[in-house]
Amino acid sequence: MSFATTSARTVDAHRERVTEMLRPLAARPAEQVAVPAALGRRLAAEVRSPIDLPVFRNSAMDGYAVRAAEVLVAPVRLPVAGVVAAGAAGGDPLPPGAALKVMTGAPIPPGADCVVPVEDVRVDGAAIIVERGRAAGEFVREAGTDVRAGAALIGAGTLLRPRHIAALAAVGLAEVGVLREIRAAVITTGDELVPAASTLAPGQIYDSNGVALAAALTANGVRVVSVAHSTDSPDEFRRLLRAATEAADVVFTSGGVSKGDFEVVREVLAPLGGEFGSVAVQPGGPQGWSVVHGIPVLSFPGNPVSTMVSFEIFARPALRELAGLSPVESHVVPLGDAIRSPAGRRQFLRGRVLRSTTPDSALSTPAPVAVEVISGAGSHLIAGMAAADALIDVPAEVTALPEGAPVRIWLL
Repeated sequence: MSFATTSARTVDAHRERVTEMLRPLAARPAEQVAVPAALGRRLAAEVRSPIDLPVFRNSAMDGYAVRAAEVLVAPVRLPVAGVVAAGAAGGDPLPPGAALKVMTGAPIPPGADCVVPVEDVRVDGAAIIVERGRAAGEFVREAGTDVRAGAALIGAGTLLRPRHIAALAAVGLAEVGVLREIRAAVITTGDELVPAASTLAPGQIYDSNGVALAAALTANGVRVVSVAHSTDSPDEFRRLLRAATEAADVVFTSGGVSKGDFEVVREVLAPLGGEFGSVAVQPGGPQGWSVVHGIPVLSFPGNPVSTMVSFEIFARPALRELAGLSPVESHVVPLGDAIRSPAGRRQFLRGRVLRSTTPDSALSTPAPVAVEVISGAGSHLIAGMAAADALIDVPAEVTALPEGAPVRIWLL
């Protein structure tokens, strides 16, 4: 099957189709994981606190637990009846007309209703001189004022950040239910590909696409369960595809999708209902998508830059949304170079972002102020893409842009 018999599919139309294929992965099952391992995962269901926080009345300061009524008129001298450390049981009541020294987090003794910080007292032998009175409740953390037992702690669907992990640990949870990570398998194809560190024979090249796709998936919240390489043998590709669909939620292939000979991906998947055709884009025009045993299979062209750009513009936005990550960032900035672009194709040039030297704050990343083209348009120029940190999005109807023209860029 093909996308269409008369015209190439637009980038937006193909991205939407890919998004539709991946959307069911939002309903993936939950799994229990240790709280420290839940960082960066999406919470499967609302978590309610099993306990009050604080668990008990405790001191917010190093100081002295007193009765507010007894320090209302300062200065006042009070004997120190003892010390209550953090972790103490805190069962002994405060004697009338006295103070108990308390550490931050220590239980407030029965009878006390405020804490005078150490900064507001002067030690006088076995007594203290309270030089500033305090009102009832000052520097006392009441039980449950942060969260009550049974109250909502973190909402369903939350992407767990370090602050959420802290809250889960604070209420004593050792495990939490999170959505299972999306599992992806990668299959590269081509007789010419050999693994890294091999000795290249005439006509051979190193297989970079498997490593690149696995890295891109991992960086966007997806767990890679397998990376395999198939020759141009249909039987070998079928075997690897079967294993991939049994282990993964989505399969990515590279190579074998064009109209030439030895297009093993197209040869195997088209009879199974897979669609193959052209998208009006450069690089990455030949594309394919299929559903095999209920598993979406996204097929990218084999040239390294075509594979990477295809992932960036078609799959990455949906995968990040499913993983709960922030959207792909884009900006409109002026071009640092004049460019030409093929008519009728939306071109994604590789560019280097020029940034402001005066960021908004010391902690912020300087804003992009311009972009320069750093590589040719060829889909084989992988070293050029390594030097890029953005894709320059040139609309299909544009054939030339002067230096300084505004363009949209997508940060890599």
